[in-house]
Amino acid sequence: MTSKLDAGVIRLGTFGAMDVCIIGAGSSGISSCQVLKARGLEFDCFEKGSNVGGLWRYENDSGLSSAYRSLYINTSRKVMEYKAYPMPADYPDYPHHTQIADYFDDYVDHFGLRDHIRFRTEVTDVRPAESGGWEVTTDRGQTHTYRAVLVANGHHWNPKLPEYPGEFLGETTHSHYYRTNEGFEGKNVLVVGFGNSAVDIACDTSRVARQVFLSTRRGAHVVPKYLRGVPVDELVTPANSRFPFWFTRLMLTRLLKQAQGSMTDYGLPEPDHRLGEAHPTISSELLPAIGHGRVKPKPAIHRLEGHSVRFADGSEEPIDVIVWCTGYRITFPFLPPDVLEPKDNEVPLYRMVVPPDLDGLFFIALLQPLGAMMPLAEAQSEWVADLLSGESALPTREEMWKEIRERRETLQRRYVKSTRHTIQVDFYPYLREIEKERKAGRKRRVRGRGIVPVERPSAERLTATA
Repeated sequence: MTSKLDAGVIRLGTFGAMDVCIIGAGSSGISSCQVLKARGLEFDCFEKGSNVGGLWRYENDSGLSSAYRSLYINTSRKVMEYKAYPMPADYPDYPHHTQIADYFDDYVDHFGLRDHIRFRTEVTDVRPAESGGWEVTTDRGQTHTYRAVLVANGHHWNPKLPEYPGEFLGETTHSHYYRTNEGFEGKNVLVVGFGNSAVDIACDTSRVARQVFLSTRRGAHVVPKYLRGVPVDELVTPANSRFPFWFTRLMLTRLLKQAQGSMTDYGLPEPDHRLGEAHPTISSELLPAIGHGRVKPKPAIHRLEGHSVRFADGSEEPIDVIVWCTGYRITFPFLPPDVLEPKDNEVPLYRMVVPPDLDGLFFIALLQPLGAMMPLAEAQSEWVADLLSGESALPTREEMWKEIRERRETLQRRYVKSTRHTIQVDFYPYLREIEKERKAGRKRRVRGRGIVPVERPSAERLTATA
């Protein structure tokens, strides 16, 4: 097959039966499938599990889902739904994970995507082909050559575990493996972390445990799901998201103060950052659970003491089970380190999608949004489809690396230092950024500008901080 993409944009060759490979059929991968099909681009999608939905498929047989039985979404239905296929109007503001999985099934069937997805097929190796394009090998022992690869394997599946002095002799698990509160009855449970999963699991286990302790190294702003009777993420609109960030932060901070007071009123540490300078914790259950005494805040762990834990304030508590809610590592086990290797959860990508030195490789939804993921993956896929169909062109490599450096500097100025903030974006501003890039790319295409690779980069360059 002859490439659809002009050689002045990306150097390509003539390959096999399909143009594009999509890795993963989670919420982002199926969005890429829908966009590419609508644009007439031929593709294969490989999915390790036997169904679509990724982490939203409870007990997914891919082994990569972190969904727990009590999970509800923490971004509202109207913000989370795909632009191309709204959620059912009778869904609640914050649907249960089973409803989200049903929505993905309906989405895939509505657009006729299932025949394009190779289920129970894991991609094990992706590397540049000698003649251009990408060789993709699966666990079925087959290697296919594509002119482009869209990586949509997610980034909430490889648990990150902390290290503390001492030894703990009780039970431990990571939030990735938590499913129900069964087995926690009558136990002293320590939940470590202060993100969304941590507070959900603390509240869920507190319904049956003797006592739940919530340990956090630093304070955080707990944001309820509703403010003034409106889903909190719907308070930010395309129009008011154009206001300066400091103004939006001021308004939301005042609303939160009026609604629930200060974090210290609940025995939680005072946040060492302003609202919006770290990923917020969304929960309408945590603060009442603390008020009921079912969850007790504790500072950072100082030392593990067999069947107890000593904390930074000198207190010590007997603990039966520790649940580590300590995040995930961004990894791509199918990409050789000499092609691309994340460093401290950072992957240098132009507009959070394109590695400047690797033609035909794209990353979908490698983001941590202040808002929902799915519309962002949809927008990214539309931009990538522009590039693949020859309707758009990328800027020069130098311009792409310049944007990557500037984004990194902006993130470092705004957010507290943490590996969870290397891929942070604001929802509406990022949507506008992608739309602006699409328009700029069309103008470049008309002028004949594009990217012609001359050499493969070294691993040192790809893992450097540029």
